Amino acid sequence: MKFRPLHDRVVIRRAEGDTKSKGGIIIPDNAKEKPQEGEVIAVGPGARDENGVLVPLDVKAGDFILFGKWSGTEVKIDGEDLLIMKEADIMGVIEKSVEAKKAA
Repeated sequence: MKFRPLHDRVVIRRAEGDTKSKGGIIIPDNAKEKPQEGEVIAVGPGARDENGVLVPLDVKAGDFILFGKWSGTEVKIDGEDLLIMKEADIMGVIEKSVEAKKAA
């Protein structure tokens, strides 16, 4: 990627949403609700506190996260639709079980 976020910003690749309903009906793109989960692609170096000390971020590239429905700014980088948001908009890191990691 040719983009490096600044300060406490994070670049997110949104998780793929379901393309079918539970009844097997195909949902068109414009009717699907966008997922609120994603993978961290890149992180900035961190924010500075009131004393000027750099505070590193709690998330890192490769983490799967949960974020608010209206969080972030949608951008297109290298032809890919991504989100850029501040770390404060991230609700938490999704821990995968050992079985899920082996299947991935």
